[in-house]
Amino acid sequence: MSDVTTIANGSKALPLLFLGQNTDPHSERGVECPGALPPASDPDLVERALKAKAALGDQVFVLGHHYQRDEVIQFADVTGDSFKLARDAANRPDAPYIVFCGVHFMAESADILTNDDQTVILPDLAAGCSMADMARIQQVEAAWDALADAGVADVTVPVTYMNSSADIKAFCGRNGGVVCTSSNAETALGWAFEKGEKVLFLPDQHLGRNTAVQQMGLSLDDCVVYDPHKPGGGLTREQLAAAKMILWRGHCSVHGRFTPESVDDVRSRVPGVNVIVHPECRHEVVTKADLVGSTEYIIQALETAEPGTSWAVGTELNLVQRLAKQHTDKNIVFLDKTVCYCATMNRIDLPHFVWALENLVAGHVVNPIKVDADTEKYAKLALDRMLALPGKTARD
Repeated sequence: MSDVTTIANGSKALPLLFLGQNTDPHSERGVECPGALPPASDPDLVERALKAKAALGDQVFVLGHHYQRDEVIQFADVTGDSFKLARDAANRPDAPYIVFCGVHFMAESADILTNDDQTVILPDLAAGCSMADMARIQQVEAAWDALADAGVADVTVPVTYMNSSADIKAFCGRNGGVVCTSSNAETALGWAFEKGEKVLFLPDQHLGRNTAVQQMGLSLDDCVVYDPHKPGGGLTREQLAAAKMILWRGHCSVHGRFTPESVDDVRSRVPGVNVIVHPECRHEVVTKADLVGSTEYIIQALETAEPGTSWAVGTELNLVQRLAKQHTDKNIVFLDKTVCYCATMNRIDLPHFVWALENLVAGHVVNPIKVDADTEKYAKLALDRMLALPGKTARD
C-alpha cells in the first residue's frame, strides 16, 4: 500500500512508501534484480563467489573501495579510493568486464577512463552517493545562470570534487573547470585562481572551505555557501561579488556526522590520542584535529605510526575497523561513539556481488554503467586537466 503526500506549496505530490512495503522504480535505482538474487542467509555465498570469479578468470577485474564491507572486499583484485580504482581499471584494457564494488559516480569515472570494449558493472544500482546527489546538473546550470546575472560567471572557474556525477564533471569541462581529489584540492584551486578571480566549488562545501582556509590562507569571510534550494542560492549580488569561494551546499553524510564534541570526548577518554580526520569533515572538526588528509593519507599515517600509539580516526567505519584489525600494535578507535557506515556503499553486499558474477558466467551483463559520448568527452576533459596538474598524485 502507498499513499500520496499532500504538499502545501501545490507542487506535484509524491508517493509515500512504507518501510518494507512497495517500491517506486521511477525514483529508486536498483530495486529490480532480474533473475534470482541469493538470500543474504545463503551459507554458500563465499563459495559461489569464488567459483564464479574463477570461472571468469581474466575476463573480470574486481575493484574494491576502501569503504566497502569486508565480506566483499576480500574478492577485490585491487583496493583503493575512487580515482585510483578508476585508473587501475584503465590500466587493465585486456579485462572486458570491470566489476566496481563502490558507488555510482565511481563506476561512471571508471567507464569514462576505460576503453569502449570494456563494460563497467555496478552490482547494485542503488549504491549511490548522497553527496554526489546533492548537486544535480539542472541545479548547477541554474546556479551558473545566477552567477551570470550577478556579473561574475566570466571570472568564476568551476571545480568539482571527484565525488560528483559524470554530468557535473562534464559541466566543469565545458566551462573551463577541473576535477580535484581531496589530496590535490589545493593544487586544483591554485590552478583555478590563476584562471579566474572566483571558484564555484562542487559539491562538498567542507572540502572546499577547509582547503581554502587551512591550506591557501583565505578567510572564512572569503567563502559563501550557495544553497540550490533558495532563489539565487540565498545570496545577494554583493555577496557573490565579494566572495572568492562559492561553496555548494553539499556534504558527506558520514564525515559530516563528526563534531567538535567528538574530538573533545575522545581526548578525555584516550590519553595522548592522535586525532586524524578526512577533509570532508566540518571546519570546526578539522581545526581541532592533529592531522587532516585523504583516505590514502590516513591509511599511510597509521601504517607508519609508532607501535603503542593511540589514534582516533574520523572517516568511514568499515575502513577504521579494518585498520584496527591490521595494526593491532596500535590503539585505533573510531572518532565518534555513534556507529556510522556509509549506507550507500554498504548496498554492495555479497548477494549482489554473487548475482552479478554468476550472471556474467551465464553470459548476461547486469547493471552496466555507460556514460553517454558527449558527457564522457567533457568529463574526461576536466579529468585530464586534473591529471596535468603538478605536484601530488591525485587521491580521494
